[in-house]
Amino acid sequence: MNDATARRSDIGQAAATTVIAAVIGIFLVFMLLPTATLVLSGGAQGLRLLGRDSELRDALWLTLSCATAATVLAIAGGGPLAYALARTRFPGRSIVAALVDLPLLIPHPVAGIALLLALGRQTAAGSILSALGTRITGSATGIIAAMTFVAAPLFVAAAREAFEQVDPRLEGVARTLGDSRYRAVRRVTLPLASRGLVAASIVMWSRAASEFGAIVVLTYNPKVASVLSYDRFTASGLNGALPVAAVLVLIAIVPLVALRALGRRRPNEIVE
Repeated sequence: MNDATARRSDIGQAAATTVIAAVIGIFLVFMLLPTATLVLSGGAQGLRLLGRDSELRDALWLTLSCATAATVLAIAGGGPLAYALARTRFPGRSIVAALVDLPLLIPHPVAGIALLLALGRQTAAGSILSALGTRITGSATGIIAAMTFVAAPLFVAAAREAFEQVDPRLEGVARTLGDSRYRAVRRVTLPLASRGLVAASIVMWSRAASEFGAIVVLTYNPKVASVLSYDRFTASGLNGALPVAAVLVLIAIVPLVALRALGRRRPNEIVE
């Protein structure tokens, strides 16, 4: 390659790098500008409102508590399912995995309609639940159901990946040393997969706390924070919704920081 060709190659690479850097910059501005503007415009006002707006405090508490309950349910039911999908081969496994992921692919108001059709007052399941003293529509139970339905697939997918990253031969070694299958999972697999499982739980909780579409269809009242923000927007316009929306963004930063801190932690060791 002569000097002229080398110079042209260098110029072309520099031009390509400049274009790529510009595209990245534009994309980052697009991603960061809306939330930054929202927080700067209404964050301070929203935090002040927490001291005197009981409706906002109640909505936030309802949001956080229901998201936590939904996450616990996802861990209890989705954790074993994720392990089964990661470790075992059974007929219909791919169909089960696809069905679990389905709520991620449908519009969330449609998810709310599906829940209403399955668990509403006039349905068989709804009648049974009502006889047991549990009401889905217009209750915190309905909020938890909506959050679990739309967000649990995220937990299952991430937990399955965490289990798949653990070498199954380590469980086999524990089994040869006298551990039962469940003890091997508890002593070997769970500690090694724990960082991924915690990250999956944080993502699940964050998605549940931010849910709107399914909840507003299934349970408009009592209001979670996202529904309250929409309610104030329709009633008072942008100025009414801005403080509530800004508080939601500020709260969303907490799990984001937790995920980044988790990524910097040392890997867990196998524990007795």
